[in-house]
Amino acid sequence: MTALDDGRRDPVAPAPAPVRVGFGHDSHPFGPGAGLRLGGIEIARAPRLAGHSDGDVALHAVADALLGAAGQGDLGRLFPPDARTPRGIASRDLLREVVARLAAAGCRPASVDIVIIGARPRLGSHLDEMRAAIADLLGLPAAAVNVKASTGNLAGDEGAGRSIAARAVATVEGTA
Repeated sequence: MTALDDGRRDPVAPAPAPVRVGFGHDSHPFGPGAGLRLGGIEIARAPRLAGHSDGDVALHAVADALLGAAGQGDLGRLFPPDARTPRGIASRDLLREVVARLAAAGCRPASVDIVIIGARPRLGSHLDEMRAAIADLLGLPAAAVNVKASTGNLAGDEGAGRSIAARAVATVEGTA
């Protein structure tokens, strides 16, 4: 229902879609080689993250947050790190599949907030490009996506430069 000019509710207007919230987290250590995939982009001269996929912790955290909001499990159950999931698969493809599954269940991403934690590489100059890439993958305007970076106060594996982690909060609209 929507509000009429006099403050009453319009009984004919459709009800707003339910909004649900989910949280995602991922972390990967650095591995051999270069060509870091992070936030849907490649940072060519930065060290690569180790993992069964391309290791994009930001996209993995977003995917888990969306799946959680829709009540559809987690990324590891959909794409286990074994022979059922191709080694080196692009995290962009995993996230596209998550968005398709949400659509099939009657819901869609509404907003995402992501923090990437790691002492290296410095990410400030890449955040806007990540925001645009993630918004594009989710079919959202860039204003509905926020990407930020932290050194994690130089604590733990992320702060010591041994790994990168990401945390994401996502909202979805619909009836999942």
